[in-house]
Amino acid sequence: MTAIALTIAGSDSGGGAGIQADLKTFSALGVYGASVITALTAQNTRAVTMVEPASAAMIAAQIAAVFDDLDIRAVKLGMLSGPEAIRTVAAGLTGRDLPLVLDPVMVAKSGDTLLPDAAIATLRAAMLPLAHLLTPNLPEAARLLDCAPAQDEAQMLEQGHALLALGPRAVLMKGGHAEGDTCTDLLIAASGTLRLTAPRRATRNTHGTGCTLSAAIAAGLAKGLELPEAVTQAHGYLQGAIAAADALAVGHGHGPVHHFHKVWPHG
Repeated sequence: MTAIALTIAGSDSGGGAGIQADLKTFSALGVYGASVITALTAQNTRAVTMVEPASAAMIAAQIAAVFDDLDIRAVKLGMLSGPEAIRTVAAGLTGRDLPLVLDPVMVAKSGDTLLPDAAIATLRAAMLPLAHLLTPNLPEAARLLDCAPAQDEAQMLEQGHALLALGPRAVLMKGGHAEGDTCTDLLIAASGTLRLTAPRRATRNTHGTGCTLSAAIAAGLAKGLELPEAVTQAHGYLQGAIAAADALAVGHGHGPVHHFHKVWPHG
């Protein structure tokens, strides 16, 4: 059986994040990728210049079409452009016995806002209880909890448990926005905590890291891996993609990671 994963997210015209990054990640990891586009964005490595949300009817129709024909094994959720899109996606996924990886995309690497404040409450109420895994970075976790970003691992753990109380089965607190030479992620579930570390690399080419990590986790789940193994393998894949990012030399701002670093490693 071909492992199939579905990404529900926004399109990145620059190719480094969103739907494009997710499909590249699925392919790099041997998983067939399907997609539901929630919004079009005009963006590159330097800025997001326009966002045009897809209609609720189009989002619902895409979800229905994909599930009507394809044997989806896991779903990755990315940019959900507003309350209506969030409610539509939640309705389309409710009742489906599938692992759902929710990456609460709020701000682009360029600093441009991708999720308005008015949608945060809807995301908390409608999507978090459906998620098998929530993958916030530190600013995203803070916005979901309406508090200051975590400053150390103890606060990351505390905020992870607070998010767990909102409904997801597990939370991956990502430490990429923290300080220090080592980047630490914490996978937090009722059964315990898994700590993953990696050296912090001196590169500005990190566009799409959050999308790529959550998509890689979904790919692992689509192949039947248990969550801790899927997260561990995805973490290693992303580190390789970041390490090879400078070889791509794409764009003049925050360039993308190298999704196919194992296929064409020298850019």
